[in-house]
Amino acid sequence: MSSVGSGVPAGRQPRIASDLATLIEAVADAVVGVDSGRTALVHGDRAVTWAQLDDRAARLAGWLAANGVGVGDRVGIGLYNSPEYLETVLAVLKLRAVPVNVNYRYLEGELEQVLAMVDARGLVTDATLAGRVAAVAPRLPRLRAVTIVGSAEEGGDGHSRRYEEAVAGPPAPRCERSPDDQVLLLTGGTTGLPKAVVWDSAGVFGVVASAYGRAGRPVPPDLDGVVADAVAAVRDGSAPVFLPASPLMHGTGFFSSLGNLLRGGRVVTLPQRSLDPAALWTAVQEHRVNELAIVGDAFAVPLAAELERAAAEGRAYDLGALRRVFSSGVRWGTETKRRMLRHGRMTLQDSIAATEGGPFAMSISGPDPDTANSRFTLAPGARVIAPDGSDVVPGSGEAGVLACTGNLPLGYLDAPAATEAVFRTVDGVRYAVPGDAATLEADGTLTLLGRGSGVINTGGEKVFAEEVEQALVDCPGVAEAVVVGVPDERWGSRVAALVVPEAGVELDPAALPAAVGERLAGYKRPREVRVVPGIERTVSGKVDRRWAADLARREFPGSAPQAPGQN
Repeated sequence: MSSVGSGVPAGRQPRIASDLATLIEAVADAVVGVDSGRTALVHGDRAVTWAQLDDRAARLAGWLAANGVGVGDRVGIGLYNSPEYLETVLAVLKLRAVPVNVNYRYLEGELEQVLAMVDARGLVTDATLAGRVAAVAPRLPRLRAVTIVGSAEEGGDGHSRRYEEAVAGPPAPRCERSPDDQVLLLTGGTTGLPKAVVWDSAGVFGVVASAYGRAGRPVPPDLDGVVADAVAAVRDGSAPVFLPASPLMHGTGFFSSLGNLLRGGRVVTLPQRSLDPAALWTAVQEHRVNELAIVGDAFAVPLAAELERAAAEGRAYDLGALRRVFSSGVRWGTETKRRMLRHGRMTLQDSIAATEGGPFAMSISGPDPDTANSRFTLAPGARVIAPDGSDVVPGSGEAGVLACTGNLPLGYLDAPAATEAVFRTVDGVRYAVPGDAATLEADGTLTLLGRGSGVINTGGEKVFAEEVEQALVDCPGVAEAVVVGVPDERWGSRVAALVVPEAGVELDPAALPAAVGERLAGYKRPREVRVVPGIERTVSGKVDRRWAADLARREFPGSAPQAPGQN
């Protein structure tokens, strides 16, 4: 197994002496004992009971094991939100293998790079990616077990199966596991390839245990406590119903779904592969959803508009069961929050967090519309630290970086320097410091300054400027390109490009986004392109990104229309 960037970290919170798979198995057994037909997962008209969830995961684990997946092997999960996603996570954990989130938007080159980077032994993916997988699999000799969800044909050898055939085989027996068993979460960085953040199972439990806090319950100290809490919640009717509108391949939806299951709750996913506000609110109403995860204004703006439209037509949605809507990583506007709060009494939670840890800061609104705000304050265990490791003085105007302690990952896969840079020990305590800059005001609120790493966050997806720049420069007639993010009232940021033509060439800027889209995922395509005579540079010869950002904001004011992606 490849190594993580550093050894076992110091300063961790007390760890639960169990792994995620054993915890979920124990909860499943207990819930079935109370209610044998109780539903764990809902997807459109389809329901998966707790007994079926555990059985299907065990059978998928059996197929993966029969095809060479063992302890410590990594299995990519390239799926849309669905029961199969959570079944696969549990199946991989049952084997003490390592689940890895894989973006279903990847094109062939990106998919090959990521699977090679993590040395994937297995892959469970959607039929829409089957052609891409078939194209890159011959160049990935370690990739031996591929399972396709949907109607794709088999890959032509004994190591590829349709998902329903895989879960029809014999189940893998339960085995003894460890809190040290791992989960890999791919996240953005400053180069084209994402970074792989390595979590251990006990650390993930520490993060997902926030589900207990949201319910006003203490975090159980052990497996027996987890089971007892789940049984009590099922019996008294407080077991939560959660709808991740945000992708399960991202940390917010993934962590929240696991926490919900550990409480004996239900996870509702939507069959629609792009945001359908009417379908989402209908599901919230029909399934009595208690908690909803979204991606900032990219989701909140059309969701608020649908609430208003339905109310104006005299058929307002019943949001009586909805207690909390939360977004992480992409801020959403005060007015949008106010619009949503006019249609239900709920708490709106806006968090600044990262795959590396968090939350660092939070903004809470609700239940009354007049409480809507975008004022962020530090989360428990978070600080704003200066370069020397000291705390930034409130009201000083000094910029620092957000840091948080608590349950943190082990580090980055095979990246000791990056691990050392981000996971710092300050005053004997280990912190995650991904680089989000902020000032701390005298009243304790934060002014968030963003991250100066060249990463553009658009609707929750991270886009690497240099990767898109390279794709543009490879287009015929393009001599230079600089890519920046410009503000967008719905998506937070959108990708914009300034391009310099080769001498004597007349570029068509409208054709360049499509050219980029032929080699990169759609969300990475520039939404705005402007031809410029030259690019300003600093005295060191580097692109002056501040100049580029200022010019782009002047050239591209307002918002550009853009279809939202899957969940």
